[in-house]
Amino acid sequence: SSCEFTDYRDYIPGDDITKIDWNAYARFDKLYLKLFLDERQVHTRIYIDASRSMDYGHGKKAEQALKIAATLAYLSICEMDKVSIYYIKENKVHEVINSIVGKEAFYNQINKLNEIEFSDDCFISDGILPTKVGYGDGMSIIISDFLTNNNYEGAIDYLVGKRRDLFCFQILSKEELKPTVRGKVHFYDSEDGRRQYRKNINKDIIKAYNDALNYTIDRIKNYCNSRNANYLLVPSEQQVSELFLKTLPEMGVLKW
Repeated sequence: SSCEFTDYRDYIPGDDITKIDWNAYARFDKLYLKLFLDERQVHTRIYIDASRSMDYGHGKKAEQALKIAATLAYLSICEMDKVSIYYIKENKVHEVINSIVGKEAFYNQINKLNEIEFSDDCFISDGILPTKVGYGDGMSIIISDFLTNNNYEGAIDYLVGKRRDLFCFQILSKEELKPTVRGKVHFYDSEDGRRQYRKNINKDIIKAYNDALNYTIDRIKNYCNSRNANYLLVPSEQQVSELFLKTLPEMGVLKW
C-alpha cells in the first residue's frame, strides 16, 4: 500500500491494529480502519450498450443496465479498485466516468450515468477493439441485450486476450422473454426503422420466435463459456437486490 489515504471501513478482528484511526475512535467510540491506495490496484471497466433496443420495454432494460453498472462500480470502489464506465453507440466507445477511486469520487460522478441516451445502433467489437485496456489488471464488464447480428465475439476475444476477467450481462425485457402479442401486428426494428415485419402472430410464429431467442441466448452464453468468461441472463424486471444478494453469490462471483 502507498501512503495515500482513500477511505475508512469498520475494524474486523484480525486487522492490522496500526491502521486503526484512534482519533475516530475517540469521536465515535467505534473502531475504524484507515484504507490506503493499493499500488497494485486493479481497474474495473464497465461497457454499456446504449443502442435504441436497450430502451425497449418501457425503458426498463436501460434502467436495469444503469442500476447494474452503478452497483458493480460501487462494489469495486469498496474494494479500493479503480472504476471506469463507458457506453457504446454505433462504432465508438464514449467515456462517462474515468478511473475514479474512493466513495467520494463515486458519489460525485455516478449521476453522469443518467446523461446516457439510448439510441441508434451498437457495434460492440468495432467500439471496444480500438480502445486501450490494461493487461491483466482487473475486470471488464459488458452490459447489453446482445440482440444483434453485429459482431461481439471479437470484443470478447480481445478482452480475454488481454487477460481481463470478463463478465457479460444479457438484459432482456419481459416482452422479449415471454411475448404476449397475438393477431395482426406491425413491428419495426428498434435500431433500423427501415426493417419492418408485418404478420399475423399465431402459435407457429411464437414458436419460431422462441427458437430464435433460445439460439441467441445460447450463442452468447456458449461463447462466453468457451472463453472462460462469466455470463448471466438478467430479466429487466428482476430486483437488483435479488441479483446481487442471491444470484451472483450462488454463482460464486460475489461473497458476502
